[in-house]
Amino acid sequence: MASTTTTAPHDPHNAGIRVGVGGWTFEPWRNNFYPEGLAQSRELEYASRQLTAIEINGTFYGSQKPSSFAKWRDETPDDFVFSMKATRYATNRKVLAEAGESIDRFVKSGISELRSKLGPILWQFASTKKFDPADFEGFLKLLPGEVDGLPLKHALDVRHASFMTSEYLDLARHYRCATVFTDSDDYPSFADVTGEFVYARLMRTDATLKAGVAPKQLDAWADAARAWRAGKEPTGLPRVADKQAPIKPRDVYLYFISGAKEKAPAAAVELIKRLA
Repeated sequence: MASTTTTAPHDPHNAGIRVGVGGWTFEPWRNNFYPEGLAQSRELEYASRQLTAIEINGTFYGSQKPSSFAKWRDETPDDFVFSMKATRYATNRKVLAEAGESIDRFVKSGISELRSKLGPILWQFASTKKFDPADFEGFLKLLPGEVDGLPLKHALDVRHASFMTSEYLDLARHYRCATVFTDSDDYPSFADVTGEFVYARLMRTDATLKAGVAPKQLDAWADAARAWRAGKEPTGLPRVADKQAPIKPRDVYLYFISGAKEKAPAAAVELIKRLA
């Protein structure tokens, strides 16, 4: 998972940085991202050759067939990666520590068919879910380290301000889970590094801008991605604690999500160009 597929020549110095969007089926993309006349059945094939990762969101709402994961694996380049949003039945519940059956069912639903293209699993919690240290640790204890011999990476998308504490950060670090950095005014936004990789969801694309994001901001995200990859923590991003994570190389996953969604692919492609 240390290589990057882009439309520009491969640059080994940018290995480990993945840039993409959420999903690949979105009608507005058919007149500003996908070539005119491209069959819908070939949209993943095309998108995976312009981007370096995609976050699968459909798995949040319902299970997919193992054959679907295998099909997606075969339609994409060798070094492409899929992140995926885990089932809502595990995260949208009153007692998280009782999610074991839902977690097990999701992990064993066929996601291992992605093989080397299986990236982080995103566990997204409701914006009303407050941080309960004991219950949340009970949930983290349930997250498996592997499935069918494939190591699993877990990212925690916490969406309530009560998680912005050192106690939460310590728990996430102890269980080696990344905390999603969400660039948004609607959800808690903090960039403290807690895992072996970095996961960012960038939610401010602007429909009035050609690439969805201003050039200076794209430059800033490229700088941040390189800093994260080198094991550093970028300056200028909001944080909870002064304590920084150990400096060591990390894989980086950046997704343009929400905002003016029709502009997400353009923003991702422009950022990939800067990294290349």
